[in-house]
Amino acid sequence: IVMPTPVAVIGDLVGHPGVYLRNVGITLSVALFGLAMGMLVGTALAVAAWFSAIASGLLNPLTVLFSSVPVVALIPVIARLLGYDTSTVLAIVVIITFFPSFVFASSGLRQPPAGAEDLFRVLGASRLDLLLRLALPSAMPNLAIAFKLAAAHAILAAMVAEFLMGTDGLGYLFAKTKSEFQTEQAFGVSAVATIISAAAFLGAGWVEKKVRERYA
Repeated sequence: IVMPTPVAVIGDLVGHPGVYLRNVGITLSVALFGLAMGMLVGTALAVAAWFSAIASGLLNPLTVLFSSVPVVALIPVIARLLGYDTSTVLAIVVIITFFPSFVFASSGLRQPPAGAEDLFRVLGASRLDLLLRLALPSAMPNLAIAFKLAAAHAILAAMVAEFLMGTDGLGYLFAKTKSEFQTEQAFGVSAVATIISAAAFLGAGWVEKKVRERYA
């Protein structure tokens, strides 16, 4: 009664592909867009901290403090601000993914090849030239690592928000089927979520490999 057989789960996956595909599309689109925005926000904050010691002193403790708040506690607050819809799910994904990019980008921006920064300064490079021609290329391998770490977490964050918000997507489908004791479909959602999370991690690993080959 409680645990469906693997045959029953596979049967539900095969018998209702449209339900799974529709919700996978919703969760993936939000997770990917949120991942891109989170990476962009984290990198922008890291660049701001690189440019200014004052900004660095302000941003480092604030980002650590903000990322330390449990995401489950943030969801109701953000939902009250943005509404009980996809915008809140997107905001949660951005919050989850921006911190790794900020940490790794900050580290990469401050680790150019030995002597390279002195050479740029001798040649009269401006601060902007140092950023665009030296610091950012040096940080690309680190950003690729952040992307790899955040890719699977973005899908998990989207599902948690959908589960608690009751909107749509895989998280909502899991909450709905669980409450209605449709255990075959609930386990099917879990299997699909595991597969796409693993695929996201492997795909991001491939991207990391290519970035390392390009900027090594």
